[in-house]
Amino acid sequence: MSGNYGRIARDGLWDNNIVFAQILGMCPTMAVTSSATNGLGMGLATTAVLLASNAIISAVRDLISPDVRIPVYIVLIATLVTLVDVSLNAWAHDLYKVLGLYIALIVANCAVLGRAEAFAAKVGVGEAAMDGLMMGLGFTFALTLIGGIREVLGAGTLFANAHLLLGPAFAFLETTVIPHYKGYLLMILPPGGFMVLGFLLAGRRVLESRRAARAASAALPEAAAS
Repeated sequence: MSGNYGRIARDGLWDNNIVFAQILGMCPTMAVTSSATNGLGMGLATTAVLLASNAIISAVRDLISPDVRIPVYIVLIATLVTLVDVSLNAWAHDLYKVLGLYIALIVANCAVLGRAEAFAAKVGVGEAAMDGLMMGLGFTFALTLIGGIREVLGAGTLFANAHLLLGPAFAFLETTVIPHYKGYLLMILPPGGFMVLGFLLAGRRVLESRRAARAASAALPEAAAS
């Protein structure tokens, strides 16, 4: 069982990462990653929905008729997104104003419904919850990384206004990376998001190719010995 959880964690964080491997959720990925703070907030909100939806759908999967499973999944996900939306409005209003419509659009994120259909509906609650958590954290990592790169190149800061958007507990994240930097506006605009994502995807492809080459090289002596 521990091996299953390890594989699930690796899938969510790297091998099957929502952004870097599946290329899903591009709307929020491009729209809200003008800063690392926005990316972190959006990622955590999506993680909450993924975790809860996977766990609930796994728990009730035997009670849902296969003919109506997709509408039921959508209703459950929409309910959870509404709860996250009103919670952000109540307790993190500044972040809610920044993310705006994109919180509600989590309902339309293919990754959320995809994990419910492809994984949560076929396994136990523990594995489903773990999958939702890891997929969400992988998504959060991707959004925060893209947002951080764009923010550093565009404004010279990292996690700016974190204490306002995420709460006073996150003030320690705020950093001025390049003092007296006038900024590069293109990186904060949508084209900057596509540029950063493209370079990150290329970098991931290079790493995967090198890892595959090392694995193939290591397998040659074993094959020769056998």
